[in-house]
Amino acid sequence: MRPFAYERPADIAHAVHAAEDHSAHRPATQAPAQYLAGGTTLLDLMKLDVMRPERVVDINGVDPALTRIERRADGLRLGALVRMAEAAAHPDIVRDYPAIAQALDLAASPQIRNMATLGGNVLQRTRCNYFRDPTWQACNKREPGSGCAALDGVNRKHAVLGVSDHCIAAYPGDLAQALLAFDATVEIMGPSGARTLGFEELHRLPGDTPHIETALAPGELITRFTVPATPWTRRSLYLKIRDRQSYEFALASAAVALDMADGAVREARIALGGVAAKPWRAREAEAALKGKPLDEQTARRAAEAAFAHATIHGENNYKRDLGQRTLVRALLQASTLGI
Repeated sequence: MRPFAYERPADIAHAVHAAEDHSAHRPATQAPAQYLAGGTTLLDLMKLDVMRPERVVDINGVDPALTRIERRADGLRLGALVRMAEAAAHPDIVRDYPAIAQALDLAASPQIRNMATLGGNVLQRTRCNYFRDPTWQACNKREPGSGCAALDGVNRKHAVLGVSDHCIAAYPGDLAQALLAFDATVEIMGPSGARTLGFEELHRLPGDTPHIETALAPGELITRFTVPATPWTRRSLYLKIRDRQSYEFALASAAVALDMADGAVREARIALGGVAAKPWRAREAEAALKGKPLDEQTARRAAEAAFAHATIHGENNYKRDLGQRTLVRALLQASTLGI
């Protein structure tokens, strides 16, 4: 790990100021000043020499309100500094937003869940081996313009949706899919003040600039997530398929939320993980379900629609089929949930 300056500001304004002064005109992922919350991603990548911040700004003490979970009539408000384990065990979340609780409970290890924050979790970076090993020069996400070694390399765990000729790395997180399926919004504070963004707009597709991973401007940080109260949040689940059941990232996952009446789907919300370059909203699958009875045939048609534009590369050619099977299973399980 390289030497760095450490700063622990007393409030958000001072935190933003500290980060802005050192990060202007640089993508958030490459900024020389980085925010530290749980540290479970940042410190890991610093030890690997993938991220090399000159200054680390510890935001854990900036505002106690950011550590709170609030249940309101219009929905759920989650502070960005809430620990994953706390949110996973919160009774209101378990009862009314089960996909969130399940996504958090299936992520990482108990030790990491006790340390990692919600804000940091949704911003975690890819697990692509070429990105995480600086001895590989060809990684456009780490070194823009250097190429993508995964295109013709070891890519079994890489994405098949939302990829480009410049990057096929998969987004690794779990919570993001649940927030996306629930139409969450994210509150952001930065040098220009506060703003609110639809969660779907937070992460960017790689395109020809895979090193720009989010819509966050230099110096901006996430403060809260708001999840609206809707008819489909209770009938929801998160299904995660992985190589092993303990401490492993998804090969394919699905966050599914359904509003049903008389066996037919009134509304469906679907987000896919493990198979895409960013948290992936499967709107084609949602449209294929609306107004239809949810049986295996309907679920399969929806899954086929979700992966109609999948792009495979060598070792990850199984992911289209695995992703479809995962979504079918999640839909059928969600349809049987008692509300």
